Amino acid sequence: MNLIKKRPTTPATRNLIQINNKELKKRPFIKNKILGLKNGSGRNNDGKIITRRKGGGHKQKYRKINFLRINNYNGIITSIEYDPNRSANIASVFNYLDKTYEYILATKNLKIGDIVKNGINAEIKNGNSLPLSKIPVGSLISNVSTEAKAKAKISRSAGTFSQLLEKTTTHARIKISSGEHRQVSVNCFATIGVISNEDFFLTTIGKAGRSRWLNKRPKVRGVAMNPVDHPHGGGEGKTSGGKTSVTPWGKPTKGGKTSRSKNKFIIMKRK
Repeated sequence: MNLIKKRPTTPATRNLIQINNKELKKRPFIKNKILGLKNGSGRNNDGKIITRRKGGGHKQKYRKINFLRINNYNGIITSIEYDPNRSANIASVFNYLDKTYEYILATKNLKIGDIVKNGINAEIKNGNSLPLSKIPVGSLISNVSTEAKAKAKISRSAGTFSQLLEKTTTHARIKISSGEHRQVSVNCFATIGVISNEDFFLTTIGKAGRSRWLNKRPKVRGVAMNPVDHPHGGGEGKTSGGKTSVTPWGKPTKGGKTSRSKNKFIIMKRK
């Protein structure tokens, strides 16, 4: 297993488990695919906080990933890199027909020097992108698009995958990692294989400071606040059980109706 457990010389390293990323390239290989990324700290264009518990974080640069792998081309993997904006690893690809570079999501067991192909005539091989109509039933796929000629949105995080269960002449049914079944067009593109860095869910934070590096601020209980800050706040001493559980904006959190997705392409919801 590609994990590192530190010697507990400090409290922060006592239960720390990290991924061994020594083989990954830290500096970006393709400089023209790098964009500056501003940390908004959970604020909108008016400066108002719309997402709580955000702020700080290490400075990051965004890598432009090609999620629309529908054009016919043959490429060779030139590097496997770490991406601070996602849990999965990314790979740089050199298209030796057009003499161009681009980033794609790296699948499991993808190595430097491997050939990857896009398009209708691509082989059923790890890392290749082709429409669902050309993929055998039962295959493990990732980076799946929900519409024809649209960017991939399903199974993009570390270790995730979807399974092609059945298909007709027009539609296909896939099962995503959560157990949900979805119906998509057979013209949608998908990548063969499982997304890389599958041991990511085994890692631990270890200390509060590491969460602050990830742009995550502490969570404070409502009963520990003042009445002006939260409906649960105030009271003499600890009064956690005497009030109805609500959100900071007064909406009930227990016993009420929950909103369900009305996406007509969801055939079976996850349990």
